[in-house]
Amino acid sequence: MEPQIIKEGKTAAIISYILFVGPLIAISMNSENKNSFASFHIRQGLGLTITFITLGITISHFENLMIAASMWIFISVLAMYGLFSAAMGKTTSLPLLGTIFQKLFKNL
Repeated sequence: MEPQIIKEGKTAAIISYILFVGPLIAISMNSENKNSFASFHIRQGLGLTITFITLGITISHFENLMIAASMWIFISVLAMYGLFSAAMGKTTSLPLLGTIFQKLFKNL
């Protein structure tokens, strides 16, 4: 990927890893002039947010602190991995789930 494309899309890519509102803000930032670098990270961030919500709803029925803490650690590690990848200008998929997110949200 060209350095100019990475430079133009880096802000939207980094914002996309802020859970809940980040992907929505990044999608609106990337809507007019599509940037392939930003789109890659928006798909990753949106998938991570949906995973967080789904796991949170599922785990809330257990009412166990160890299960909840594990989920928070899992999501936090993936979010930090994606955030640092975007900040360094790399298009590295998130471990375990990244390729699935790219396939599910290929239209973004």
